[in-house]
Amino acid sequence: MYYAHFGLKQPPFKITPNTEFFFSGGNRGAVLDALIYAITTGEGIVKVVGEVGSGKTMLCRMLQTLLPEKVESIYLANPSMAPEDVLHAIAFELQLKLPKSADRLQVMQALQTYLLDRHVNGKQVVIFVEEAQGMPLATLEEIRLLSNLETKHDKLLQIVLFGQPELDVNLNQTQIRQLRERITHSFNLGPLQEKEIAEYLIFRLRAAGYFGPHLFSKQAIRKLSKAAQGLVRRVNILADKSLLSAFADNVYLVTPKHVHAAIKDSEFGAEQTRHQGRMRIYYAAAATILLGLSTAYLIQSWPTASGKKSLPTAEAKPAPAPAMQAAPAVAAQPEPAITQPSPPIAVPATNVIQKAEAVTVPTSAVAVSTPQAVAPIVNAVPKSAPVVAASSQPSVNNSSINASTPTPISSPAVAESKIEVKPESKELLEQYLSAGKTWLTQNPPSTVTVQLMGGGDEDQMRSQLASLTKQLDPDKIYLFRTREKGRPFIMVTYGGYQNWNQATQAMQKLPKMIRANRPKLRTVGGIMEETKQFQ
Repeated sequence: MYYAHFGLKQPPFKITPNTEFFFSGGNRGAVLDALIYAITTGEGIVKVVGEVGSGKTMLCRMLQTLLPEKVESIYLANPSMAPEDVLHAIAFELQLKLPKSADRLQVMQALQTYLLDRHVNGKQVVIFVEEAQGMPLATLEEIRLLSNLETKHDKLLQIVLFGQPELDVNLNQTQIRQLRERITHSFNLGPLQEKEIAEYLIFRLRAAGYFGPHLFSKQAIRKLSKAAQGLVRRVNILADKSLLSAFADNVYLVTPKHVHAAIKDSEFGAEQTRHQGRMRIYYAAAATILLGLSTAYLIQSWPTASGKKSLPTAEAKPAPAPAMQAAPAVAAQPEPAITQPSPPIAVPATNVIQKAEAVTVPTSAVAVSTPQAVAPIVNAVPKSAPVVAASSQPSVNNSSINASTPTPISSPAVAESKIEVKPESKELLEQYLSAGKTWLTQNPPSTVTVQLMGGGDEDQMRSQLASLTKQLDPDKIYLFRTREKGRPFIMVTYGGYQNWNQATQAMQKLPKMIRANRPKLRTVGGIMEETKQFQ
């Protein structure tokens, strides 16, 4: 529903484990590498423990994808099976031909023969057991017996157990200690921290085709992180509903308000709200009890003249001081007349335009001074449109690239065509597109520029363009109409450079927030080829 609104090509926060969306942060990438090493070396049993929704299934899917071709994997998704069914389930997954009436011994012999044949051909077989905490202890013991299948030098079968923290509780029982002793590698998937959740959100958005600044504000990420408690599945659920709430408000930034709506609409969010309500009641009751005890203690410990402790009486109070003589009445004074505020100091229009960013109109000044005097100054300073200097003054450069940045190739036509449109005007986008078209015709095809972002939603592009003009030199921003997978697309680039080295150096000096969007280099010739149909 909201995909086109945010420029997405597919759902970014589905809870189905899609390996294209695997996030290597939060120690997940390191655990994946360690698991691949443990499996390929073929020693003992491997255990992976994590809370519900921490990403165990995604890790298992990634293992199946990244393991070498010589490793054949079996996936057991049903943990609640009887011990006598485990061997049959493994034989079925390996497609072993067995008679229907085959007993446990026959299945074991067939399995051992198959594993020996795989070993002779340089192959390995690994079993992934999901939800191992739900397996009966007898079934776990049956799996442990499978680890006894080995040659003189190598194990014939590798076993990886994925489970929730209850798996550790089961393995600590005495009757299962033999399995516990066979575990050579143990990994724990901890919750994601707030910083890692911020990286996770933008990673998933990028993987879904989004190309722009972060859609979640810092306050929204903080609120979402606290509610999700670092669990990946909860993050996905809340992020999806937060984007839907922002779409309903027709905005392009997720705020705490949208996250709050997502939390209220989630099962675990409702439970947290009820828990917080109960805790508030408990705290209020405890405070009331403490207040009552404190009051009783003070009453009992109040000193009296006889040395006994009792409630203070009126006789124990000191005599009141004699009443002071009333002061003579003062005649009411008339209120001072309100003087007319002095007229505001006139500001030359050229000064205001050249130093638009330095002019700040205090709110108090607008409230006290005459509004008609302040309005021309406010209206003369566009919030995000390119600043235009008088012909006798140099133009203001808002670029965050310092003086050491290589000099871009300038186009006289573009340098003269300043854009004087307010940010809220719909003509802003068209004027930048027109300036970009002129810039293309004035530069050789080998000219290199930096592509900052792009998108298909014009309202969103206007908002992002207003933000860019505050961080970069507006006169070096160029927009071009093209197509992305058959759909209208607006490309945003910055600067023009003689070669790739100069453009790379300039790209490295862009503001950190813009570099986080992964800008890339483009040539004028390549852009002209893409935009031929719009020329």
